[in-house]
Amino acid sequence: MPAKPRLAKGGPRALRTPGGLSLRVEPRALAVGLMLVAAMLAMAVLLIGTGDFRIAPWDVVQTLLGNGAPADEFIVNDLRLPRVLVAVLVGAALGMAGAVFQSVTRNPLGSPDLLGFGHGSAVGALVVIVVFQGDSAQTALGALVGGLVTGAAIYLLAYKRGINGYRLVLVGIGASAMLIAVIQYLLTKSELVDATRAMIWLTGSLGGRDWAQVGPLALTCAVLFPLVLGQGRALRMMEMGDDAAYAVGVRVERTRMLLMLAAILLTTSAAAAAGPISFLALAAPQLARRMTRSPGSNLLSAALTGAVLLLVSDWASQRAFGSDQLPVGVVTGLVGGVYLLWLLVSERKAGRI
Repeated sequence: MPAKPRLAKGGPRALRTPGGLSLRVEPRALAVGLMLVAAMLAMAVLLIGTGDFRIAPWDVVQTLLGNGAPADEFIVNDLRLPRVLVAVLVGAALGMAGAVFQSVTRNPLGSPDLLGFGHGSAVGALVVIVVFQGDSAQTALGALVGGLVTGAAIYLLAYKRGINGYRLVLVGIGASAMLIAVIQYLLTKSELVDATRAMIWLTGSLGGRDWAQVGPLALTCAVLFPLVLGQGRALRMMEMGDDAAYAVGVRVERTRMLLMLAAILLTTSAAAAAGPISFLALAAPQLARRMTRSPGSNLLSAALTGAVLLLVSDWASQRAFGSDQLPVGVVTGLVGGVYLLWLLVSERKAGRI
């Protein structure tokens, strides 16, 4: 009697739900995901307790459960919890958006930072600040509109009987250079007060974030995350090439447009809430893929990795330089720049660039 086939140790497992739905689970990816959730929760508690008035982690947990002192409840629930929630949502949004763009372009450099979408949001925000002297809500709306207009323009310029990943990257880099020039022009033409405000926004910061930023960003993520995750199988097929995706029934152009629109909305919503946080969308998907050692886009792992990275960066900026003295965008820029150099060297050694 022939032996029953066995799955390799650590390989994917097929689980069947009571309703008859079959799920493919990779033990390492599941373990990494659980560790990332634990790290995210631990960093959130640690970050809530960090500041001019320190609060012990146990007291933070008790306060979040409704058993804290009145003074702790004000500091935790009104001042620090919104900032941490914005950090989690922004990091997760950028991590998932980066995973989508890198899968669509089939290029590890296919990040919103390098494709110009972040710069489009910056131009939209600066137009509101410099030209119209708008408030923070109007600036966020300008960032959202600027990112969407930039995304539509890049897509149309890169479209030629479909979207080619290499062409999309080239068009995005060219658009990014033009948008940087527009940003510099707006800064030189602005008044001192507006220029200072614009530079603070361009750096990317979580300082002063409150519940007004949490609500819209949480709603955006609640709508777009399930949509993107639902297209995970199609995205994985598209990574093998359009012909292979067509062969298994994937409507490639429609799926690509839908995923790019969702990723652009995630990127611009994150920029509207916290300014342009650089390099997070570039690094998070690559780190997630290396941790899970799993093929495909690793969408959920990339989102969790992005959230953890931003929480760690914000904690480091406060611990090293004091509360709010160093914007978190500076930390992610420094770390991301080093990671980008390492990635370029690795890709060159592998002969891919």
